[in-house]
Amino acid sequence: MSYYFCIVGTRDQPLFELEFGTSKQGGDGVARFSQEARHMNPFIVHSSLDFVDELQWTNNQMYLKRIDQFASSHISTFLTPTSTRFMLLHLPHPPNTAPTSQPMPNSFPPFTPYTSVPPSTSTASRGTSSSSSTSIPNNPTSPQTEEAIRQFFGEVFEVWLKAIMNPFASTESKIGSPVFKQRVVAAGRKYL
Repeated sequence: MSYYFCIVGTRDQPLFELEFGTSKQGGDGVARFSQEARHMNPFIVHSSLDFVDELQWTNNQMYLKRIDQFASSHISTFLTPTSTRFMLLHLPHPPNTAPTSQPMPNSFPPFTPYTSVPPSTSTASRGTSSSSSTSIPNNPTSPQTEEAIRQFFGEVFEVWLKAIMNPFASTESKIGSPVFKQRVVAAGRKYL
């Protein structure tokens, strides 16, 4: 699964952005977004902010779970007490596919970040093992994935709190600390 993590401030500006891939079950930790998807990810996350604004008043939880979906991309959100939003776009890797290396012209609205797979191959590989269909890299809607994302957000929230406790930092300024980035990457490796 490929991930695009973004911290969005109260004025809807990105404060931190990071792309990474899954490290669980043999993943190498590299994001496998196509070139087109890399450009679309910030727009997809930004379009989901309307759902966050609606849900924050009807839900008293900090972790809002999976709030939106665009094509095969899913967006999960964590809302801090200061209304800073942690947004995680996760895109599952289709089985037996390789990401496309060239942008696909005129592919919008059918957003296709990966090459297609014959239906017989994808259904056969899904039906062979029940554990692989519920694993984090294969199923973005499973309870295991939801729990892993919740734990990832919890750890990133702790690191973010430590970063904004700096008296010279503002909650609305970009986070450029390499230590912060390393700890977010470590949390991604640990849980996702």
